[in-house]
Amino acid sequence: MSSEMRQNKLTGQWVIYASERGDRPTQFGDGENGDGNVLPPVDPNCPFCPGNEDQLPEIILELPAHGVEKWQTRVVPNKYPMLTPAHDRERERRGMYVWMRGFGHHEVIIEHPRHDLDLADMPVDALETVIETYHRRYTQLIQQGSVPIVILFRNHGDQAGTSIKHPHSQLVAPGIVPQHIRRREDIAQQYYDTWGRGLMADILRHELEMQKRLVTENDTFVAFVPYAAEVPFEMWIVPRRQQAGFGEIAKSERAGLAKVLDDCLLRLRNALNNPDYNYVIHTSARYKAGEPHLHWYVQVRPRLVTPAGFEIGSGMLVNPSLPEDDAATLRGIATD
Repeated sequence: MSSEMRQNKLTGQWVIYASERGDRPTQFGDGENGDGNVLPPVDPNCPFCPGNEDQLPEIILELPAHGVEKWQTRVVPNKYPMLTPAHDRERERRGMYVWMRGFGHHEVIIEHPRHDLDLADMPVDALETVIETYHRRYTQLIQQGSVPIVILFRNHGDQAGTSIKHPHSQLVAPGIVPQHIRRREDIAQQYYDTWGRGLMADILRHELEMQKRLVTENDTFVAFVPYAAEVPFEMWIVPRRQQAGFGEIAKSERAGLAKVLDDCLLRLRNALNNPDYNYVIHTSARYKAGEPHLHWYVQVRPRLVTPAGFEIGSGMLVNPSLPEDDAATLRGIATD
């Protein structure tokens, strides 16, 4: 597969061009087939279901299940990748512009053998295995040293970009650090230089004191609606212990993350009738590992509003819902 990257001279941001992704299969929908029937436990046409291994390019990593299945999670190359390690990382000039091949990694994390078992419906120990799979593959790629950052994310629903219904997440590791990540790291560095404290650590401390935007918490993680939430019912899941990169999460903390993530997804589903959403693990670049001013976190972003002309023209987002009201709604939702 061939892809390329071009840099926007006005912003410094890179754009990926991967035309082959237009050939991806589409099975939009959450929990139902297009005809409204409930999804089967195994779909003979799904490449991620057991028995269809011949449809996978290869299996990079596999972790066993706690129950009867031989495996629970698998990591496989994306069949329609945005980036590939087969390319080189050299940058070239094209007139006044900068261009490079689409170097990097694009992988799929199959979360469970069951075709019909969404992440919010899995037992917590299964979700913990998903987190463990994220961590192992993240660590493997970072330790290779060929990419500066690993981005883990999940799309749920057609508005969020889902193309296959089988429960899965994705990993993309580009050969560059995106501009907005550099800016986030710079802001945190400036705050630390001024106050001698981590910015996210202070945000977390403030939210725990105020309580108004808290959603749920345990001994290792806290979930809250951020003060300046960009969309309705957005949530951040933040580790209590300062950690610059996702790779620094301790094994004992992964169970805590699984429990809070499960809690948040259940509250979101029950409050809003299973909305489309994305979640992303925001982590530092490889060369920033261990920095005291950085703090990774998970952003859960429901797809409830669509940016219009003002948002595109101004770069500002309009949120029709107050974060304090959203947090109160989510706190009041039963998760049993």
